[in-house]
Amino acid sequence: MKPTVLKNRPQLDLDLDAINKQLATQDATATVRWAVNTFGDGLILTSSFGIQAAVMLHLVSRIKPDIPVVVLDTGYLFPETYQFMEQLTDRLSLNLKIYSPTITPARLESTRGRLWETADGIDEYHRITKTEPMQRAIKELGATAWFAGLRARQTDHRASLRIVEQQGDIHKIHPILDWSERDVHQYLKAHDLPYHPLREQNYLSVGDTHSSRPITANDTDERATRFGGLKQECGLHLPTTRAEDDSRMSADL
Repeated sequence: MKPTVLKNRPQLDLDLDAINKQLATQDATATVRWAVNTFGDGLILTSSFGIQAAVMLHLVSRIKPDIPVVVLDTGYLFPETYQFMEQLTDRLSLNLKIYSPTITPARLESTRGRLWETADGIDEYHRITKTEPMQRAIKELGATAWFAGLRARQTDHRASLRIVEQQGDIHKIHPILDWSERDVHQYLKAHDLPYHPLREQNYLSVGDTHSSRPITANDTDERATRFGGLKQECGLHLPTTRAEDDSRMSADL
């Protein structure tokens, strides 16, 4: 299913090839400013309040302080994540918008079981806990564009992305797409911003408690520590057309 937007939001006819060529020569701040000038109040920012979340939250909110920050609360987040969320919300005066599934964790497990334990189950789990709440957020907030802190080095699919893409009826903007771990660290240090507290316990990627674990010497990359190694993506940032989905599957995502 593709995201739904409010009918009173005009859809822009953008030359994405030209825009991406232009933005490729500029820094992340310039990309954020371009998006704010282009989409205005149609912009939202999503954050999982993961390990490096402070980068995008700071980068975007200092240019557009009132931007809705959408958080998908599955009901299975770490206590440290909720605490980190409170810390950054207070420090950066974030306009937090929390969306949860229409079914509680207890009811989900009672009626569907532990869906995240199998590859097929994970897909269903993500549709219930992430895709549907995200579509609801897009509709209710009237969003036409979406900032996401994806980086090309994280997964095969993300390596194929451009700074500005279109996913269904919404434009996606990835200001830090070409950033390295060093770039992230330097930004956090320069602005005295914290990592997620679980980084101190060797977590390099944090989502739900049941799908995240610390990295070990046997792991080849940080995404192997998510979803029991069965998936690299939760579904929010995956393609929506058949051709794009075929490409995604060929990348074994």
